Amino acid sequence: MTTSRELINQLLRGKKAERVALVDSPWGDTLSAWVQQGYPVRKEYKEVGEDRWCREDGRWIEATVAGEYEEPVPPWEHFDYDMVGIGPWFDVMPLRDYEEMVEETPEWEAKRNGAGAVLKYWKHKSGTPEHIDFRMVTRDIWERDYRPSLLELDPLRVDLKEMAKNIATAASANKWVHYGHMFIWESMRQSMGDITLYESLLLDPEWVHDYNRVYTDFYKKHFAYMIEKAGKPDGIWLYEDMGYKNGLFASPKVLEELIFPYYKEMVDFFHGYDLPVILHTCGSTAAALPLIVAAGFDGLNPMERKALNNDPFVFAEKYGDKIAFVGGLDARVFETNDRDIIKREVASYIDGMKARGARLVFASDHSISPNTHYASYCYALEVYREHMLY
Repeated sequence: MTTSRELINQLLRGKKAERVALVDSPWGDTLSAWVQQGYPVRKEYKEVGEDRWCREDGRWIEATVAGEYEEPVPPWEHFDYDMVGIGPWFDVMPLRDYEEMVEETPEWEAKRNGAGAVLKYWKHKSGTPEHIDFRMVTRDIWERDYRPSLLELDPLRVDLKEMAKNIATAASANKWVHYGHMFIWESMRQSMGDITLYESLLLDPEWVHDYNRVYTDFYKKHFAYMIEKAGKPDGIWLYEDMGYKNGLFASPKVLEELIFPYYKEMVDFFHGYDLPVILHTCGSTAAALPLIVAAGFDGLNPMERKALNNDPFVFAEKYGDKIAFVGGLDARVFETNDRDIIKREVASYIDGMKARGARLVFASDHSISPNTHYASYCYALEVYREHMLY
C-alpha cells in the first residue's frame, strides 16, 4: 500500500497514483462542537506558557498552571489525512513579537500588529479578521518605520523546537508534511490595508515592487533557515487569497506585472530544494489560472465553488496535465447533513474529477464549519473511500 507521503508526491509530481488523496481543515469551533457529538479527545501535558485547548469555544489559550489538559485528537490523526501542516508560522511582521490590544469586548478583540495595522478578531468563533486601521499608508512610512526590520535573517522569529517536534510526529506516521505561510499579497493586505494597496498598485507600483522584493528576500532567508535547522518538509503551502466571490482583487495584467514575478521566484526557490508548492487562494481565481500554472505551482487549493467561474471540472479539463487539485467539494454539501445529498455530491465530484484525469486531493472548497455535524462528515469520508481508487 502506498504511504501518504508517496501518494501526495505522486499526485503533485505528475505521476500515476493508486487513489485520490484526502485532507481538510475543520475550524476550531467546529472541533469544539464535534467533541460534544462524540469526536475523540486526549490528555496532553502542558507547561506554563504553552497553549491549551478550551472546550467551550475551541480556542487555544496560554496555560497558567502546568498539568494535563484535554484537547481534541488532531484531525489528521483521527481522519487519517494524507497531508499535515507542521507550523507554527514564523513572525513576518516588521516589528517582531509586537501586539497591542486596542479594544476588547466579551465577544471580540482589536489588536495592532507589528506592521501598524489594527485587526478585529472574534474571541469565541472562527473567521477571518476585520481590517480596522492602518499606519503604513505611504512609502515614506514603510521605508522609515518598517522596511529596515526586514532586511536580515532573525532566528528569533522561528520556533524551531515546536517545528522539529511536529515534523517528527507527522513524518513518523508517513504523512506528507508541509511548511506553510501567507506571502506578499496577504502580507500587504495586513500591513498597508486594502485601500492603500489598491491605490498603490496603480499610483505607486515601485513601492509595491520594493515591498515585494524585500519580503521575497525575507521569506527566502527564513524558509532556508527553517529547512536547515528544523528539517526539510515534503512540500510547501502558500496562502494568498487573491479573489472574492465575483472576481480577482486586481486584474490579471496587474497581478502579472507586480505580484506573479515574486510568486515564480518563490516557487523556483522551493523547487531548488525539490519541494512541490501548493497555492491556496480563496475567491474567484479562474482568470488567474494561466498565471498560476506559468508560475510553476504544483497544486491549487481550494477552488471555492460559490465564486464566479470556479468549476473544478473545467479546471481539470484545461490544466489537469499541469497542476494537481486540492479541494473543490462545495462545503455546503456537508452542511446539509443529508446523507442522500452527501452521497450523491461526493461521489459525483470524485468520479467526475477522475474521469477528467485530474490528480485530486479530496477536500472541501473551504474550511468545515460548525454547521456540519460530526456524523455527516464521517459519512462523507465513507463515500470518499468507496470512490477513491483510480
